[in-house]
Amino acid sequence: MPSTTTPTLLPADDPRALVDDPLAFGVGARVTLAVMADRYVELITDALASADAGGLVLETGDVSTYAGGTEHDLLRWLTQLGAAVAASGVHAAMVVHLSRGCPGEVVCALPGGAGPRAVETPGGVRTGHFATAEWALYPLADEVTGDVEPDHMRDIYTAIARARDNGTFVASEHFVTRLAGDLGDVLGTVVAGWTGVGRSVQHVTSHLTVSLNSPSHTAGEVR
Repeated sequence: MPSTTTPTLLPADDPRALVDDPLAFGVGARVTLAVMADRYVELITDALASADAGGLVLETGDVSTYAGGTEHDLLRWLTQLGAAVAASGVHAAMVVHLSRGCPGEVVCALPGGAGPRAVETPGGVRTGHFATAEWALYPLADEVTGDVEPDHMRDIYTAIARARDNGTFVASEHFVTRLAGDLGDVLGTVVAGWTGVGRSVQHVTSHLTVSLNSPSHTAGEVR
């Protein structure tokens, strides 16, 4: 069952404690599933029920589901959620908004100078479901942290290079990077890029739109 524990509001003069607590640091995602089938309510609710939300705080509304917790727990949950929908064989889209380190996060008064949150980069788990995606990454750095100068394009290019190395990169397009491959690899690429930038930048967001079982996907595509 999802955790419903309210995160402790830590004092603003204790930034290290804020960084160490994923909920206080604002680590989370908002996810919207769009399923192209008459039984979309059943498919969406079944997918939400089947994904392992251990360690996460979940709040589902009429537009999206919020999930807050560690980066590793988020990746596991997102992968299982997408795989459950993909397993239906129905054309679906999953829209994901990732954020960490926001000074305006609703659950805490996170100071702008709390600093980056360095975590071990999670790895994706292959699902056997092919996906295509459009991805954008936003390092929101506006101040020097230690001896690291803000350079958002440096960090974006580093994340894209990781996608090239693991084979999920397809092309650079207007405002997005196109990814394709196993759903787990695609999500792993995105979360790794998000957490990688977060090793030097406090506030990082990322947007991802994933297409599953699209009629445009051909039988010859690698799965």
